Parts: sequence; C-alpha cells; structure tokens
Amino acid sequence: MIRHIVLFSAKNKAHIEQIIEGLSVLTTIPHARRLEVARNRKTDQLGNDIDVVVYGEFDSEAELAAYKAHDLYQEAIRRVRPLRELRFAADYNVSTDARSV
Repeated sequence: MIRHIVLFSAKNKAHIEQIIEGLSVLTTIPHARRLEVARNRKTDQLGNDIDVVVYGEFDSEAELAAYKAHDLYQEAIRRVRPLRELRFAADYNVSTDARSV
C-alpha cells in the first residue's frame, strides 16, 4: 500500500476553507482506497505552518498514478494553486519503506 501525504499553507488564512473545498474534489476520484482532506488543528508545540492536509492510501503505484492523471486532480490544482503558499508532498510504500512499533 502506498501512502500519499500532501501539506498546504495558505497565502491568506481567509482562503483556507476555499482550499479545503478545492481539494475536496479529490475525494471523488475512484483510485484511492482512502482519501481525506482536513484542516490542521495546529496543536503542535514546535510548528503550525501547515493549514491543510491531504492523506491518501492507494493499493499500488499504478493506482496513485491513475489518481494523479485524473481530470479532477487537475481541477483541484487549478482551484488551489492560486490560493496556496507552500505545498509539500510525500509518498511511501508501507510494506517496504515504513518502520513501525
């Protein structure tokens, strides 16, 4: 399973809800096993620069690639890119890359 995590900060904090709405179209793309879009609660003691989180789980690299190739993925980019400041993304394979307790 591939985990896909993307973190966003807003250029203007007044646009956070618009960013969430723009990213929410991603939840209708059929290739994800699970996809969540959430506002950061900002409770970390060391840093709270991130405003919005996208968390996805995909059965394979092919499913993740199909998700990114979907027209709604491009629609989300079109809606969100003008509103966001930073975007950080990370993908990893749970069975080969992750260490857990």
